[in-house]
Amino acid sequence: MEVSITKLSSKGQVVVPLELRKEANLEEGDKLLVYGSKGTIVLKRIEPSVKEFEKLVSFGRAFAKKKGIKKSDVLKND
Repeated sequence: MEVSITKLSSKGQVVVPLELRKEANLEEGDKLLVYGSKGTIVLKRIEPSVKEFEKLVSFGRAFAKKKGIKKSDVLKND
């Protein structure tokens, strides 16, 4: 594991050092989750996957069923 020091800009931006970007395969435009707790901040790249998408679709279907929303309600203005 690589350890580096960086600093916060006046705009609140942080540079992730090149060595760490390479190690994590980070590229320009990648999205990161920011976790914070008691003075500790952790960045984690968001990696969309088919499994995550399927979980979201499943949740949406269950939510719609619970609320009585039908497919025709969603598509009626298309």
